[in-house]
Amino acid sequence: MAKDDPNNLWTEDFLNTIAPGGLPPHRLILKIGAPIILWRNLDPSYGLCNGTRLRCKYLYRNFIDAEIITGSCSRLRVLIPMIPMEPPKEVIPPFKFVRKQFPVRAGFALTINKAQGHTIPHVGIYLLEPVFSHGQLYVALSRGVSRTTTKVLVKNGVLLDVSETCIKNVVFQDVLRSSDISIANN
Repeated sequence: MAKDDPNNLWTEDFLNTIAPGGLPPHRLILKIGAPIILWRNLDPSYGLCNGTRLRCKYLYRNFIDAEIITGSCSRLRVLIPMIPMEPPKEVIPPFKFVRKQFPVRAGFALTINKAQGHTIPHVGIYLLEPVFSHGQLYVALSRGVSRTTTKVLVKNGVLLDVSETCIKNVVFQDVLRSSDISIANN
């Protein structure tokens, strides 16, 4: 629903097509047993924080019955309600709107940032292009519990004079120069 729209210029169908960053998609398609990721802090004392991974147990019209699968509250059954959600303040659409929806997203994959702090038994890293943030490659590789259960797929990962598949870890030298930090080029 659009806020401050007395003339109803923005239809509900149009608003449902908008997918700004920081909001889960309007249409959530889940099955029982599917992994999901929480997108809002609902109750930190029960482990319901942004980034918590859960498993969907049952689906109801206004809530999801789920089990926490990570952290100190793992195996705890929780109910995830529909809540009013607005786009983050960094996203500036030409109007303000609110959606009442589940604060979750299907969790078959995690971004490197969402995975930070987690230890994951089987990790697959897909590097379509060079890693763009210093430390990001380290965070991605260090999520796995062992070298044998961590797999990396590098797209177009061939460099001249190197016999192995590789990816460039991009470091912006100008940023380091401005803070008088030096780094050796490999």
